[in-house]
Amino acid sequence: MKMKPYQKIAALAAVFSLGLVGSIYAEDKHDHGDHDGHDHGKHAKKIAGPNGGRVLTGVEPHLEFFLTKDRKVKITAVDDDGKAVELGEQSVTVTGGSRSNPTRLTFTKDGNSLISDKAFPEGKMLPVIVQIKAKPDAKSVVERFVLNLSDCPGCKYLEYA
Repeated sequence: MKMKPYQKIAALAAVFSLGLVGSIYAEDKHDHGDHDGHDHGKHAKKIAGPNGGRVLTGVEPHLEFFLTKDRKVKITAVDDDGKAVELGEQSVTVTGGSRSNPTRLTFTKDGNSLISDKAFPEGKMLPVIVQIKAKPDAKSVVERFVLNLSDCPGCKYLEYA
């Protein structure tokens, strides 16, 4: 049986109305208190690292990802206030640069930080994958982000921080 034009319009209006009611109900029930302990995207509070780098909060203690002037990656353990703390047994590997020819960095301990074995590839917007092991036998935690090396208009750091 073929639907008449007014039946099509009525059916579409009903489907649209149900979708609208569902989304309104979901917004009414959305409470940020229910989301403690995980990332809130753009409205999450950023922690400033001691060197001006990006703080990776997926592990405890948190780790600051900082690109030095010679393009080496420096990893520093930080507390919830962004202050440097003693580095534990963490091991880190970083993969980044061109997706077709990624560069894999390994790290050695340098004082209370980890420094990459080689320089990070050239570019302004580079994908980064950081694999972190809190202990040698622990499961890896993976953090992914885009390393945006443009100047930030709102602060003295680069955009990735």
